[in-house]
Amino acid sequence: MRILVIGGTRFVGRHVVEQAVARGHEVTLFHRGRTGTDLFPELEHRIGDRNTDLSTLADGTWDATVDTCAYVPGQVHALAEVLGGRGGHHLLVSSVSVYAAPEGPGIDEDARLLELADPSTEEVTAETYGGLKVLCERAAVERHGPTTLLVRPSYVVGPHDYTWRFPWWVDRLARGGTVVVPGPPDAPAQVIDARDMAAWMVRLLEDGRSGAFHAASPAPPFTWREQIETIAGAVAPAGTAITWVEADEVARAGIDPGAFPLWGADDPDVWIMAVDPRRAFDTGLAPRALSETVRDTLVWTRTVSMPEGTGVTEEQEQQLLRGQ
Repeated sequence: MRILVIGGTRFVGRHVVEQAVARGHEVTLFHRGRTGTDLFPELEHRIGDRNTDLSTLADGTWDATVDTCAYVPGQVHALAEVLGGRGGHHLLVSSVSVYAAPEGPGIDEDARLLELADPSTEEVTAETYGGLKVLCERAAVERHGPTTLLVRPSYVVGPHDYTWRFPWWVDRLARGGTVVVPGPPDAPAQVIDARDMAAWMVRLLEDGRSGAFHAASPAPPFTWREQIETIAGAVAPAGTAITWVEADEVARAGIDPGAFPLWGADDPDVWIMAVDPRRAFDTGLAPRALSETVRDTLVWTRTVSMPEGTGVTEEQEQQLLRGQ
């Protein structure tokens, strides 16, 4: 197949390109040319900005298009307009954040979706992110038809994760000592290795699949405690201690809840991290052991610099420990 990847040099897109090439497909990348410009020199690169200039996509025909980075429906419509039906089978990477707050674990892809109070907004915030992804999905189906693929991942993890949400925990636990983790420990947790998701997405296109699919692992129940303990078991040195703290302790210390990556605090949407992945598993999604993802992520963290301001500081950890 000839596959066009929108955003193919950072995280998810990079892995999609690698998997598609490995399976013998002809890949074209569309990106801004700001990151990963030395990647995939043997492939065709179309440089542009999906928000302002899609002109480099004015010619060419593809059997499939993978859109990894649409956040507002206008981006979806603009891409469809320039492709004019030349993009083939369309796959949009969405999010499990599209769902209205579930009442418990195990929702499937037919669960109730969010509705934005102001569907005309194009400001992406924590409050509008999920609703905008819903509108992106609807725009994709409207423009590309009922064969459109909608992939809804939980937290995507693994090497090249520039968000540093998961890598921060891997790095912190690998440094050992007393590691402060906010609870509740029994909160649900799901992730998906970007490499596994990418390989499966390519197979979905090869198989001509359509519809919505969760990309999440493992199947519930799986908890925040189990995730943290799995990371620790894979990379933490002997003598590492995990100290759990309550959400109100974090608040009393004046620490922004967002300083702890992946932590949902008192998020009412907590069960979104316990979706049913059976439909994806039945179509070939085969997540590797989380411990393998952890070890590979640690190797990657040793090759790059952590962005300044990621995670809580040592002083903040000590502050929470003194409050115990």
